[in-house]
Amino acid sequence: MAAKGSRQNLKIQKWVAAISLLLLIVKFIAYFFTHSVAILTDALESIANVAAGFIGLYSLFLAAQPRDANHPYGHGKAEFLSAAIEGTLIGIAGLVVLYKAIDQLIHPMVLAQLDLGMILISATAVVNYALGSICIAAGKKNHSIALEVSGRHLRTDTYSTIAVIAGLALVFFTKIHWLDSVIAILLTCLLLYTSYSILRRSIAGIMDEADQQLLQEMITYINKNRMENWVDLHNFRVIKYGSVLHIDCHLTVPWYLNVIEAHSEIDQLAALIRDQYGQSVEFFVHSDGCRPFQCVLCSKTDCPVRQSAFEKTIPWTLKNVLQNQRHRLSGTAS
Repeated sequence: MAAKGSRQNLKIQKWVAAISLLLLIVKFIAYFFTHSVAILTDALESIANVAAGFIGLYSLFLAAQPRDANHPYGHGKAEFLSAAIEGTLIGIAGLVVLYKAIDQLIHPMVLAQLDLGMILISATAVVNYALGSICIAAGKKNHSIALEVSGRHLRTDTYSTIAVIAGLALVFFTKIHWLDSVIAILLTCLLLYTSYSILRRSIAGIMDEADQQLLQEMITYINKNRMENWVDLHNFRVIKYGSVLHIDCHLTVPWYLNVIEAHSEIDQLAALIRDQYGQSVEFFVHSDGCRPFQCVLCSKTDCPVRQSAFEKTIPWTLKNVLQNQRHRLSGTAS
């Protein structure tokens, strides 16, 4: 299933790279006719789209390769590097446009054929939005940050293009040409913010920063479906490698279960998570035997060795599951 998702990511990214190149040409044609620095903003962002599209294509090609002796966890980290490069390119494009817009405010140019320019970039906006939506949907489905980033970038490009069209319409009807530079400067702020957001997320992925939203969602789901023999869950960690989620945790089960029975509990936990998050999940689960102080929080009704009466279950939360501690009724470690 992971390989299938990676192949689908790669196929979509090929289309992203090819179409981005075509849209880049259309936008520069629009700039050639109009001399609008706002359209140049859109065109330079498309240069980042094209470069990032081909970089993303290569990163997805790497991510789709099977693990080897040198890369025992696979090549999925290449997607984070791709996203970091894309964020950098967007930032550079934003700075170039900012310089050009300020220069044109100081040395204004007469704009021409704005109606033709608006038609051309309107067509690119429609294509970008459709392609971006496809990328985001596939990226979420296959857990691909590179594809999801490409999709969000294409959608951002669409929104900035709409702003350019609105601004050009204003210039066209008012004949106030310096508004073109003002619009470009405002769009540059959006480009720089997009650059920061992408860089922030990609660096977090490279540094294996915990995805708090994913962890909270996953822990809540497991807590709602916990089994009787799952006394507690702790030292829970999730790391993303491309489209694959690696889950590492400790599962406490009754101490008297034999190896096969304990492994069966781990298999049930794995099946539960795969049902919700797909088959692209790897598990490294260590089973712990329960201890006497945990009897009070264990709801197992047919325990043959219970030493204390059950009092209450401790709900699994982001706080107590991430800690490398067995659960106590008091909330302290053993």
